Amino acid sequence: MYLFGRRLPNMSSLIFWGLLWEVVGRLGISFFIPPLSEIFITLFEIIGTPAVLKALGETSYAFLMGVFYAIFIGIPVGILMGQNRLIDELLLPWVNIFLSAPLTALVPVLMVLFGFGMTSIIITTTLFAIWIIILNSRAGVKQINRSLVEMARSFGASPFDAFFKIYFWAALPEIIGGVRIGLIRAVKGVIIGQLLISVVGFGALFELYSSNFLMAHFWAVLVLLFALAFTLAECLGWLEKRVSYYASSR
Repeated sequence: MYLFGRRLPNMSSLIFWGLLWEVVGRLGISFFIPPLSEIFITLFEIIGTPAVLKALGETSYAFLMGVFYAIFIGIPVGILMGQNRLIDELLLPWVNIFLSAPLTALVPVLMVLFGFGMTSIIITTTLFAIWIIILNSRAGVKQINRSLVEMARSFGASPFDAFFKIYFWAALPEIIGGVRIGLIRAVKGVIIGQLLISVVGFGALFELYSSNFLMAHFWAVLVLLFALAFTLAECLGWLEKRVSYYASSR
């Protein structure tokens, strides 16, 4: 970021918007926007309380399980779609439909099929994350030089060997990119699931604080959630850069 020809630190934009938020909160324009300093004070007050720790545990469990299933299913399916034309033609329309469709509309169906418990929340989280992982894995396989596959076959590689030793590693940059975006979508999925299916975890805190007009508490939990999601995305972004040489060496 540059200002009057001078380069500013990367956090300058966040500092600017934080100061603007503080000013708006101090002016008392809306009770919905408390001062940012009050939000952070509230965050440090509640972060170690049993309610927040319980919500963090429930949300983390649903999030991690949903992401695990999305990765465990999405990457192999995407690789198979990239290497097999028949599978690709059968599944690609459905993947595109679910990626572009408002998945929130499926939540009532999941509630009917799987009940109001943690299972439905995990499935919701998986559905939000899996489709972009599939598409990115497929795109990575499409970029592979066919000579790599032909060389592996000429040396007697089995389909299993080609899957894990050629396709997976050659498509790794796109796979990690898909997982990074999938994690961000999974955060939305787990919160929507906790708000609509079973009011637990962070969803329960959002419901509690908003219904009692505790806006500083509401924003404090939201800031905590954003910070966790941003940290995960940045870690995967760093890992994506570390393996980006795969893309150039293909």
